[in-house]
Amino acid sequence: MKILQIDHIGVAVNSIAAGKGFWSDVLGLEFAGEETVAAQKVKTAFFPVGQSEVELLESTATDGPIAKFIEKKGEGIQHVAFRVDNIEAALSELKHKGVRLIDESPRMGAGGAKIAFLHPQATHGVLVELCER
Repeated sequence: MKILQIDHIGVAVNSIAAGKGFWSDVLGLEFAGEETVAAQKVKTAFFPVGQSEVELLESTATDGPIAKFIEKKGEGIQHVAFRVDNIEAALSELKHKGVRLIDESPRMGAGGAKIAFLHPQATHGVLVELCER
């Protein structure tokens, strides 16, 4: 498995409209657009930073994973995503090493990326996403 870079940091927010101001107005990051990923019950907004991004995540359903995260932990960093060169090979390698996976095969995420999550119990409490673009 080859990790190429930190792809993005996911930040759970109650409202993208409310959260956008800090990232663009206060920090001066360029807003690169919104996208809804219906299968994951989430709306995303992207703010590029160099070759990485900050991704705001707003739940589109009360039973969505972001809504559940905010209910338990409040708004804040929800995950860190690493870009890999081959997500299928990375998942196979991690499974072989005994790492607990949430996704044993990739699914489609925002921006057309193939994504998969590792279970936080295997990563010392950090939700880790792998993505291939």
